[in-house]
Amino acid sequence: MKIAVYGKGGIGKSTTSCNISVALARRGQKVLQIGCDPKHDSTFTLTGFLIPTIIDTLQSKDYHYEDIWPEDVIHKGYGGVDCVEAGGPPAGAGCGGYVVGETVKLLKELNAFYEYDIILFDVLGDVVCGGFAAPLNYADYCVIITDNGFDALFAANRITASIREKARTHPLRLAGLVGNRTSRRDLINKYVEACPMPVIEVLPIIEDIRVSRVKGKTLFEMVGSEPSLNYVCNYYLGIADQILSQPEGIVPKEIPDRELFSLLSDLYLNPIGGGGQKKNKKEILLGFTRI
Repeated sequence: MKIAVYGKGGIGKSTTSCNISVALARRGQKVLQIGCDPKHDSTFTLTGFLIPTIIDTLQSKDYHYEDIWPEDVIHKGYGGVDCVEAGGPPAGAGCGGYVVGETVKLLKELNAFYEYDIILFDVLGDVVCGGFAAPLNYADYCVIITDNGFDALFAANRITASIREKARTHPLRLAGLVGNRTSRRDLINKYVEACPMPVIEVLPIIEDIRVSRVKGKTLFEMVGSEPSLNYVCNYYLGIADQILSQPEGIVPKEIPDRELFSLLSDLYLNPIGGGGQKKNKKEILLGFTRI
């Protein structure tokens, strides 16, 4: 099974991906996590350091695939999860989609691409072009990470459009949304009412999840010295169980941008319970323009 994890930049995709990977390994799966971001920090929480990238390794070998061994690019992470970082072209040059293609090509050359029960692609940010969507070419399922915020749900909607487009030619399905760092879910609920899709899990705001990223450890590793965190691991084990159930998934239909803006802006302008700061229409429109 191949899973592509997407979501707005800074939403906690990599931390979530690493913990899901360990949860899948705890369920007896052989797991490979592939970081698809030029920052090459997707697997930091699993390994505790920034591992060499595929592109760096290929360049050092003058793109002679025959001179590269699996141990040159596949690194062991916590819980037995294998880790690869695709890397990327220099900032402002090249295409991230090409890098993903080269990564898959090399792993196939090394007879490693089909050795795993689960391959999880952790993909950078929003989908703005075909290059960013390249991991969907190889995925069976997409999981979208979001929070209860306006911007994150706009990004989720764009990713939804990309899934629909790729599903025309690939056996790709959306497994569902995972809410992260979310004390409320009113906007998430509003969105999935208008754009029906499964909600796999919603994680509350838990400071230890953020701290785990800084420490370079998964929650599963931290629980060894802090047993009180075991309840957090159960969230990720629950996500893993739903993925392993091989859900039917859906081919979603995105909401037009302006319709989504109208749908969500009412809750921003009139927050339920009065817990949030109200924004005026001008502030919302300026934010929408930036989107």
